[in-house]
Amino acid sequence: MQPQPDARVVAGPRHGVVVRVTHWLTLVAFVALVISGVEIVFSHPRFYLGETGNVNMKPLFTLPVASSRDTVPTAYKYILPDQNGWSRYLHFEAAWLLLFVGAVYVVSGWRSGRFRREIVPQRSERNWRSYWGVIGGYLRVTPRREESKTSYNVLQRTVYFAVIFVAFPLMIWTGLAMSPAFTAVVPWCPLIVGGRQTARTLHFFLTWGLVLFFITHVAMVSTSGFVARMRGMITGGDGAVCADAVDAVKEGA
Repeated sequence: MQPQPDARVVAGPRHGVVVRVTHWLTLVAFVALVISGVEIVFSHPRFYLGETGNVNMKPLFTLPVASSRDTVPTAYKYILPDQNGWSRYLHFEAAWLLLFVGAVYVVSGWRSGRFRREIVPQRSERNWRSYWGVIGGYLRVTPRREESKTSYNVLQRTVYFAVIFVAFPLMIWTGLAMSPAFTAVVPWCPLIVGGRQTARTLHFFLTWGLVLFFITHVAMVSTSGFVARMRGMITGGDGAVCADAVDAVKEGA
């Protein structure tokens, strides 16, 4: 994707301070959530739909892992060490960190116009031809155009938009739907997604969807100039960017 012809291109930092700080804090929170979440799942690796679920009910599916509770039936004759205490505490703390960091990122991106410039797919590219051009380029099915250093292509914009405005909000909502303290105040929260157990199942699939995004994201960064990309996300980097983006970066976008 090339910059708009009428945009002034000047030298400036690729990412502002707010973007860089929230990026790395999100990574820390996400890793903590995944690690603690896996330990929490070990206490009951069975998933259900609806409001309730227990060992006396037929699960929707069961993970092929041992449990950390001897009261939960699995295909294994041993139990794992019970790490449910610290894992739930860490999960709770990391979730609030993610919520706070996400709020700062969203407010900053909205106020600076960064979402409009870099995240929301441009109207002229919201068609299958544009998507196939990018996908075909990645798969080497069609000639791949040089990647722009000033903006994301339509596929990147779409994926980032889905992660920021769909996946993470749903993760937060389904997480709150499993919290007895929160649902005591907002009892309709789990009803929106079909019940507490449905929320847990959705939370599980959303987690691994985001893990897949994380792996793909790291792989793409590694194959498209790892050092330059990392420098841009750590120090801001220097490169050709649109003049209005530089103004936004100076404001902390």
